[in-house]
Amino acid sequence: MPATRTGPAAALVLVFALAAFGLGPAATPAVAATIPVGSGSYSDTRPAGTSGPTTNTGAPVTPKVTPAAKDKPVPTNDWWSSLAFQRYGDNPYSTPMYGHPLTYQATAGGLEVGYPTTPAVVGEGRQYEYAHKRDLTLGLTGLNSPDTKADDWSDWTVTPYWSDGTRTLRATIGHGLPFVYAKGSGGNAQITTAAAPAVFADQGNVLGITVAGHHYALFAPGGSDWTVSGSTVTAGLGAKDYFSLAVLPSADALATYKKYAYSFVTGSKATWSYTGGTVQSTYSLTTEAKEGTERGTLQALYRHQWLHTADPLTAYTYVSPRGTMKVREAASFSTSQKASAVLPGLPKSNGVDTARLKGYLDQVANDPDPFSGYTDTYWTGKALGRLAQLVPAADQIGESAIRDKLLGLIKGRLQDWFTAGGANEFSYDKDWKTLTGYPASYGSDTELNDHHFHYSYYVYAAAVVAQYDPAWAADSAWGGMVNTLVRDAANPSRTDTAFPFLRGFDVYAGHSWASGHQGFAAGNNQESSSESTNLSAGLVLWGSATGDTALRDLGTYLLTTESEAIAQYWFDADEQVFPSTFGHDTAGMVWGSGAAYATWWTANPEEIHGINVLPVTGGSLHLGGEKAAIRRNIAEMERENGGPAVEWRDILWKFQSLADPAAAKAKWDAGNAGYTPEQGESKAHTYHWISTLDALGAPDATVTGDIPSSAVFTKGTARTYAAHNYGATARTVTFSDGKTLTVPARSTATGTGTGGGDPDPDPDPPTGNTFQLRTGGVLTTATGGTAGSDTIASAGGANHDGTVHQPLVYEIRSVNGTLTPGAETAFRLQLDAGTAVGLGQQARISYDLTGDGTFDRSETYHYFATDPVAGWEEYAQSRGLKSATGSLGDLKGGTVRLEVWSAIGNGTAKLQTGTDKSVVVIPFS
Repeated sequence: MPATRTGPAAALVLVFALAAFGLGPAATPAVAATIPVGSGSYSDTRPAGTSGPTTNTGAPVTPKVTPAAKDKPVPTNDWWSSLAFQRYGDNPYSTPMYGHPLTYQATAGGLEVGYPTTPAVVGEGRQYEYAHKRDLTLGLTGLNSPDTKADDWSDWTVTPYWSDGTRTLRATIGHGLPFVYAKGSGGNAQITTAAAPAVFADQGNVLGITVAGHHYALFAPGGSDWTVSGSTVTAGLGAKDYFSLAVLPSADALATYKKYAYSFVTGSKATWSYTGGTVQSTYSLTTEAKEGTERGTLQALYRHQWLHTADPLTAYTYVSPRGTMKVREAASFSTSQKASAVLPGLPKSNGVDTARLKGYLDQVANDPDPFSGYTDTYWTGKALGRLAQLVPAADQIGESAIRDKLLGLIKGRLQDWFTAGGANEFSYDKDWKTLTGYPASYGSDTELNDHHFHYSYYVYAAAVVAQYDPAWAADSAWGGMVNTLVRDAANPSRTDTAFPFLRGFDVYAGHSWASGHQGFAAGNNQESSSESTNLSAGLVLWGSATGDTALRDLGTYLLTTESEAIAQYWFDADEQVFPSTFGHDTAGMVWGSGAAYATWWTANPEEIHGINVLPVTGGSLHLGGEKAAIRRNIAEMERENGGPAVEWRDILWKFQSLADPAAAKAKWDAGNAGYTPEQGESKAHTYHWISTLDALGAPDATVTGDIPSSAVFTKGTARTYAAHNYGATARTVTFSDGKTLTVPARSTATGTGTGGGDPDPDPDPPTGNTFQLRTGGVLTTATGGTAGSDTIASAGGANHDGTVHQPLVYEIRSVNGTLTPGAETAFRLQLDAGTAVGLGQQARISYDLTGDGTFDRSETYHYFATDPVAGWEEYAQSRGLKSATGSLGDLKGGTVRLEVWSAIGNGTAKLQTGTDKSVVVIPFS
């Protein structure tokens, strides 16, 4: 919800009307008790004169849950939080909830269900939304419940509960679920449609109806029969208590959906692991067979998921505000992603003038009020973050006195907050099972907003302290309080009775939510996705510094997952999510119903664009994985702004440096004398950041190290490898392109690395016109690689001939070459489908001639039908060109990309890497 501001008194400004914050009278506190945690403490009672969660009229509110769930920590800040948090006193049910593909709203008579498929663009073109619109209501005959409560929940599913004293209804809903699974007593199953339905299939207890152009299937127990009377459809349940409905991707999908109609989902769980630079995640549903023995189900994957799964998918799809959702016919699926890079600070480079940096550092270290008078959790956090970013920079140039002064300021303020009873403290609310900092801000107390935003700065700053003072970070010292904040904002435990599991992070949506009550017609929202990833990066660094590898890996999973969600849903990196009518290249806020080119406090384009960038830290490097999107983003900002950034120029310079360091450096050189840093920034950090990337190059997300605290930078043909070793002994970090880097204990090291059988420590420059494939998505002119293979995802039984689908992608950048007249692209690719029948793989080779992010020429070749005999087969350009777009020209710092995917078939295949038998030959000299 609300994120950073231009000042503590900033007003909420939106392009659509929303209810104002309600701040009512504070409850009189009981006698407070202090809970010791190592050297620190928190209170179990709010400070006098403050408030906890309230309705919009200021009345205190407690979780709206059933007795069965009263001791279970409520995951506020979720897509369904309005079920449990009654923000508006006159609505004891819920506001619209966006599960996708279905939308829901609880009412007295049951659960409204909709499937919005046509976006509306509102607010003078600044917001697109697939708003909830009721197609039907699932309920029981006669049901008239005074409220709706949350009865049970798991990682991305929830079960609302209704009771009017005679009838009870439970309905399990969730992200990606095309089904609603209902259990009721005291009445017949009843579906009330928004208009008289058209029946397209009647099989007694299975009924197919069309409402508002959307196809639904209704499923009653065997032996029952649905009866249609106007807009009311009913079925007796007999001795049973269950029924379900599903939204169908098409009417002819009824038979498939009928198969799973009685396999009721009872829970959902995400698991993850980090190994050698890769994050593996699995999303599983548990089910119960109400009839028969079927335990499988259907689930719709979001774009950020299906882009990274090799699991077979069906041809069924759904419309959603996040782009196309694709259906999996199984109770689980897995994804695999390259881990997002994190560093405690950018590495040392020869681009930084030591004396100049020291001058900027002195300005901060000698500031008589380094916290700018701020006392609340958010603005204090911003000040902590500003200081923390300078500690590694000071240490890097040997300014230990400045480093230690900054560390002292950070420790002092953290210890102040980590000690109960003073002017600021953390207080635990036993009803909501949350830790709130007072003085609070932006509804972090009354609405439970933004805890992950605020606390991200504390965790990140503590991680920097831990890097230099491990004793301070011990649980017996101040680390215990840091971990308590972590438990509140991003609890890794599902069995902790004091805090909910991952309060704000929605594992299925792939990102966090900011509102603690979700009390809006547009669902929940998140504005500053970058402050969310600031917490994830902080977890990586805190876990690394304290030896908590499980917490480190959680942070890596959260950061890597949300990085892809940000790329797709905030920045529309592939230009496949935002409706064409939206007319913007970026979103300041993502809502359950869509997204908005807006912020909570201003319509200033600089801040709309910058709010999803700040704070710029060693955890921001993931943004550099989508350089074309950054260029579009900056270009749009300047169009909307009427010129380059003025107010938040430092934030946007640093953002631009992740794609075009030289351009950002030119802007810094021209404008650094006369600007005021953004309130979480400093000239010292901006100078260090921009100068370092100008020297080393932009982050290179195509190569990963085998520890989370590692990164790669590319400038021209040169790669720089960097890693920080938190361990007590030296270690060797291996990168996915085969290079290695030895890093001393408790140090950051950089180098060009060695490995891959190449004694030359420099990266292989892209000279020559023959490129081998390397696992990890690399094309290289290097020889002597290690033979390996990558898995090509299944076509899922669909026909993707000519259309790229879940491809393996290999790329080389900064290529120079003169086009050879009359020459053509050539390739040899070694493929093996094992014993699978009916598979065919396809290749596309694309050329970005100038490296500006736009591919000027793309060539798609006819697919190669692999045989069902184990062993490598060769696919070559001799299969023939199927289609081509654009024209070739000379390469000037250009990019060459190979994509390989399954055009047909229902199984995976292998593509050989690391040998001279799988190569791309470009027509250049």
